[in-house]
Amino acid sequence: MKPKILIIGACGQIGSELTYKLRDIHGKDAVIASDINYGNLELVNSGLFEILDAQDTTSLKVCIEKYSINTVYLMAAMLSATGEKFPMKAWDLNMSTLFNVLDLAKNGQIKKVFWPSSIAVFGPTTPKTNTPQYTIMEPTTVYGITKQVGERWCEYYHNKYGVDVRSIRYPGIISWKTPPGGGTTDYAVDIYHQALAQNAYECFLSENTALPMMYMDDAINATVQIMEAPAEAIKIRSSYNLAAISFTPKDMVASIKKELPDFSISYKPDFRQAIADSWPSSINDSEARKDWNWEHRFSLDAITQSMLTNLAEKANQE
Repeated sequence: MKPKILIIGACGQIGSELTYKLRDIHGKDAVIASDINYGNLELVNSGLFEILDAQDTTSLKVCIEKYSINTVYLMAAMLSATGEKFPMKAWDLNMSTLFNVLDLAKNGQIKKVFWPSSIAVFGPTTPKTNTPQYTIMEPTTVYGITKQVGERWCEYYHNKYGVDVRSIRYPGIISWKTPPGGGTTDYAVDIYHQALAQNAYECFLSENTALPMMYMDDAINATVQIMEAPAEAIKIRSSYNLAAISFTPKDMVASIKKELPDFSISYKPDFRQAIADSWPSSINDSEARKDWNWEHRFSLDAITQSMLTNLAEKANQE
């Protein structure tokens, strides 16, 4: 069956680039973008778009029936730093949207679901280096708690009702196309913007805070790849560890200085430091590489070159 795809949260950092990628693959008319508002006018005007509150079960069902949707990418979520400011809103948004989509899949109205998890499922008791697929998960943020609970429900709906739900635990994502979205790893996006605008950056994490990171191109390719894999290849129905590279703010500065020798940085850790300290510094994603042949392509220096080049070109166009 040719996919008819609905992307929920299409105006977000990952959702927007995923929308463009899936439209390139399947055609504009096969991919319906949706969000709670017109947060990205370029994306809104690039193809079919619906205003949709995925917490509203009726509206979601109507949209799926209207377009004969068979595949849903549920990208809407409140991220880590924002979620700590609005814990109950984060819980309600992140959980109710997942249940709404899983229940529609259970009832046969959707054939395939993608739901992103995160390294936020891990906590301070998790092994920090080369974190394995199966390990202790005691998250300390509302975002992490919702993702851990979500993983359990995804696996439950697959085992109990046969729902074809697939998931990956995203590390920090770096992209030049969309602004930072309220995540703890977003310093690694903002630093490039400020490097070009001010040739300086004040970092809200300490210089030696190592975190797993990934360039957006790799994240999108992984998302498409797991969804295109045959069902029998997907052995894990909670969520797969996913990794590319790990680095610190200090590593980023060294990489940026290769392109901008006068760049300077200062450090002023805030509440996000405690969140970052609770997460792994590197991830073992051997299961994803074995089961569906995942491979990353971008090194830190390749990310730096691409970010600075594309952000400079974007600024010149504006």
